[in-house]
Amino acid sequence: MTSKISVFGAGSWGTALAIQAARNNNPTLLWGHNPEHILHLTQDRQNKRYLAGLSFPDLLTLSSDIKTAAQYSDVLLISVPSHAFKDTLLKIKPFVSDQVKIAWASKGFAPGSGEFLHQTVAHVFGKNTPAAVLSGPSFAKEVAADLPTAVTIAATQQSFADELAGIMHSPHFRTYTTTDIISVQVGGAVKNVLAIAAGIADGIGFGANTRAALVTRGIAEISRLNTALGGQQETLMGLSGLGDLILTCTDNQSRNRRFGLALGQGKNKAEAIKEIGQEVEGISAAKETFFLAKKYNIDMPITEQIYRVLYDGLAPLSAVQNLLQRDQKAEDL
Repeated sequence: MTSKISVFGAGSWGTALAIQAARNNNPTLLWGHNPEHILHLTQDRQNKRYLAGLSFPDLLTLSSDIKTAAQYSDVLLISVPSHAFKDTLLKIKPFVSDQVKIAWASKGFAPGSGEFLHQTVAHVFGKNTPAAVLSGPSFAKEVAADLPTAVTIAATQQSFADELAGIMHSPHFRTYTTTDIISVQVGGAVKNVLAIAAGIADGIGFGANTRAALVTRGIAEISRLNTALGGQQETLMGLSGLGDLILTCTDNQSRNRRFGLALGQGKNKAEAIKEIGQEVEGISAAKETFFLAKKYNIDMPITEQIYRVLYDGLAPLSAVQNLLQRDQKAEDL
């Protein structure tokens, strides 16, 4: 069986997910807020700005009209930066039925409040609205090119996780499901902060040993926060936690890692953002994660140092030195 799906956000990730859904024989509508950009995508039948050379399937159509996109399907997949997530939901709300189901591929917390995005969905559409997040070690270009990828879909209702998995799952895009929606969101948000740290260390010139230490101690930080927020350790050790952390800390397709590299090489924050030219989710995630750690009294030294670099002007080298000078302790998660 096939299902219609609307994808909101015509950047690299939203486009890649729309391509995957459409080539999986699902009629798919991709919405973008910029009419000129959508016109180019429609004419070119590819996203030359972000995914050049990767053609759209026949079942993929495009629109810059949010009403058209919202009414195309009851399954809506949001792929916009986390800071734009709530605003996108509010724009969609007037046009959807009471059968709407909201999924997202955005990674981060709601800015200002630090709440989970499934809580934002509940606030806008009501607590009984099916909500799901798609996350895992997945670069957009590789998904669009149909290279083998595996992700996790976590939902407030198992039936919606299964429905979304049915739309997206294929031999080259494996989907695993869970109802542990907390852990999948924690892993997806905080790994971007740690990718900045890994990039900084590599930009300074430290080696593979340092990177491995940051990744390993990073998963310990995520685990402590995840437990405090009610997540399950087993989920965090899977694709959406450890898998995504390894990917984004070690490969230069990661915008967050490249941002950290630029900082480690001496560029300031504004210069590094300009160099990337796309959203760097770890910047806002660092702030929200830092304040969540303070709220729950969770020790997250790597996150704290990245926050200090991004918001207090701490030199990247000083941040790394602060971590190296911490007191000796027993290893734990």
